[in-house]
Amino acid sequence: MPLYLTSSSNNAVSLAELLASRDARQARQQLWLKKYVTPLISFTTLAPGPVKDSELTRRIFNHGLRALRECLAESGWEIKSQLCLGLPTGAEGLLAVDAPAQALKAAAIELEQHAPLGRLWDIDIFTAQGKLLSRSAFSLPPRRCLLCEQDARVCARERTHSLADLLNRMEALLDVADCTTYA
Repeated sequence: MPLYLTSSSNNAVSLAELLASRDARQARQQLWLKKYVTPLISFTTLAPGPVKDSELTRRIFNHGLRALRECLAESGWEIKSQLCLGLPTGAEGLLAVDAPAQALKAAAIELEQHAPLGRLWDIDIFTAQGKLLSRSAFSLPPRRCLLCEQDARVCARERTHSLADLLNRMEALLDVADCTTYA
């Protein structure tokens, strides 16, 4: 059964809270890998600015969760367990999936590159042994900025674009996604 999230916190979070959240996510990932001994999908969304949990990011997360579940079902891959957390630092999803990790990563890359909201999803795939599969292992370049062709990390680090411009682009992508099915 899908675990879609509603009711966002809309609170600004500090760098310390973000770092603590990342550590907690990594600890959850390790616990799940030990418990299920199967490839793991760790799913989050892009959320520029100090508010990581908003109606916008929750809707983007829910679209991603739906797209992931549809992709897994179409491929015949079984979800052993799933967990979705609505945290002030952003929504997070974990899915333990009985499928080849390389094939899962290829499917995740396909979603990230071709779904209307794919650029706003961060779909990490871990092997059953806990190895994170990267885009570079698939000979893919770094992800591009939402607003220009630059490496997204460069634009983020240099704060090339205004938060308002980024949020407007996210809203526009969400409008397209609301009219799209993922099947």
